[in-house]
Amino acid sequence: MAATAPAPTDQPYGSPSARPARPADDTRETAAADRPDVRRDGYARLRAADLGVDTDALAGDLAQFAHGYQDLPADPYAPDTNRRRRYSHAVYLPWNGELSFVPGIPDPAFGTVTEYWQDEHNPEFPRVRRRLPDIPPALQGNRLLNALIRADLEQALWLKELHHAPLYIGVHMITLSVSGRQQVAVSSPNCLHQDGGSPATFTFAHLIGCHDISGGENAIATPESAGRRPDTLPPHALHTRFMMTEPLDGYGVHDHRVSHYVAPVHLADGKNSGRRDILIIGIAPYTPGL
Repeated sequence: MAATAPAPTDQPYGSPSARPARPADDTRETAAADRPDVRRDGYARLRAADLGVDTDALAGDLAQFAHGYQDLPADPYAPDTNRRRRYSHAVYLPWNGELSFVPGIPDPAFGTVTEYWQDEHNPEFPRVRRRLPDIPPALQGNRLLNALIRADLEQALWLKELHHAPLYIGVHMITLSVSGRQQVAVSSPNCLHQDGGSPATFTFAHLIGCHDISGGENAIATPESAGRRPDTLPPHALHTRFMMTEPLDGYGVHDHRVSHYVAPVHLADGKNSGRRDILIIGIAPYTPGL
């Protein structure tokens, strides 16, 4: 059955009582020097304050962007997974700071679409060039989205390889939604994985909102763990596992140095519907084709 939009909830969107519980070992007060760092460790937890994003000044933009998740189309390649998504490309020029979105390909079903390819790194769609519904222009111009893209770039631009070519930015809006006790919403792929591309590829994730769910735990492990689930790993292979529960909670990874995962989402006890809205931003250098 294709995923359907969740029914209205009696909890305010993202309200504390509606969010999944945070694991006891997920400490928010860790000293800055002790936290993992993308440059040093290949991964890091990143929240709005870590990225220098002014959430008060951009509160209206967060509300607008969060509203954009309410009508995401079902994943056209996996309609039974309760996964909804939009995807667009942008280009960043590191020598002058210019950022612009790439127009999508005309499509009779979705208006415009953008090609999404993970070569052999996604075992569910190996070397498949998927065409996904575009992010609407009104959301592409959202100030919060653009601030997050630029903040993520700052986390990656220490790498010299990113200064000498236009940068490819993949912007992915994804919802995992459930509206029944038997439903489960699954990310793709449903295992630890890497996103592929060059050794200069980075991936950043930012929670936009979640309510009335269980599951959705994130994990980061060694690159050799790709293709496996966190519970099957020896302790030395699992770097961290954590829940993202607050708006703009996030993380970043230097793709070839780690693997990452998000667990399936289920409906929380006593609730009628639930969802987890996430923004994924991928960064990689364009590769010359001539």
